[in-house]
Amino acid sequence: MRQFRKAWLGAACALFALASSASIAQAETGQAAASSAGTYNVWQWNVAGNTYHGGRSDTNMVSLASTSMVNRDADFAAFNELCRGQYDELINQLRGKNWPQDDTNFARFEASRQAGDPDVCGGDAYGNAIFSKRPLGTADRLTLTSDGTREARNMLCAPLANGSGVRFCGTHLTTVNAIKYKQIDDIRNYMENRHKDGEKVLTAGDLNVQPHYPSMNSVYSAAVSSNGNVDNFGAYRELDDADASNCLGYGETTTDIATTGNPCGRGPKLDFILVRETALASASSYSADTLATSTDCTPVKTGTNGLCSDHRIVTGTVTLR
Repeated sequence: MRQFRKAWLGAACALFALASSASIAQAETGQAAASSAGTYNVWQWNVAGNTYHGGRSDTNMVSLASTSMVNRDADFAAFNELCRGQYDELINQLRGKNWPQDDTNFARFEASRQAGDPDVCGGDAYGNAIFSKRPLGTADRLTLTSDGTREARNMLCAPLANGSGVRFCGTHLTTVNAIKYKQIDDIRNYMENRHKDGEKVLTAGDLNVQPHYPSMNSVYSAAVSSNGNVDNFGAYRELDDADASNCLGYGETTTDIATTGNPCGRGPKLDFILVRETALASASSYSADTLATSTDCTPVKTGTNGLCSDHRIVTGTVTLR
């Protein structure tokens, strides 16, 4: 009886050890999968969907956008100032180009101006949109601190549904100077909370500030220090901040407006792709570029000479750890 009991205990211990080893191996494999987030191409454009295009989808802007996303092999894309009808047409065109892996789950829209105003998007809703080549999980829709206007600025975010821990966000901040600090705090706090949850957040959008503004010091990492961008104490890198040939620490212009404010004497940068420094695979695992704005549109706004927007497309590549 004693021998049988000893044999039973030995077998139980062995099975427990085997099960524990398997659980540890599975956990380590899961952690490795979650931490091996990979390389992503990010695409961002403020399309002036109302002011330049009046909400129309037939001005060539939507076609150029969908073609650029495919040609640039975008994994994620963010749009600002997009009208709902333009968003719906982008979905149709991207499905037709076989861009998404799951054509029923690859896009999200959040209105900053609701439908019903005939002077905005021809009465359609107006706001931000995000797109992903891979299927998305449930979106977060964060309303930012009010600037007192009729537009409810927001941050739209969704994680990949594959469990990688990667989350993509699009946002568009106010032009009201007194509120910019608060809205920057809103988006930074959101990104930091997701970081604490173990996620890796990529945020793209028109922030209506320039990199060297004091309001961005709490965003940029202290490692970003140049003649054009100093006094930073945050935790984030912008995908164009390390390009020495295009205003180191600042990046390329993203607008086609007067060359004011840029410390390198060029046009201002208002559009950003942000990532937390600790999420980078290495110090050099990111880059970005801006694309000259096409003049092949037929916008409703007069005097634009075919210009599709007053903002340029921003593209970036980042490898996450």
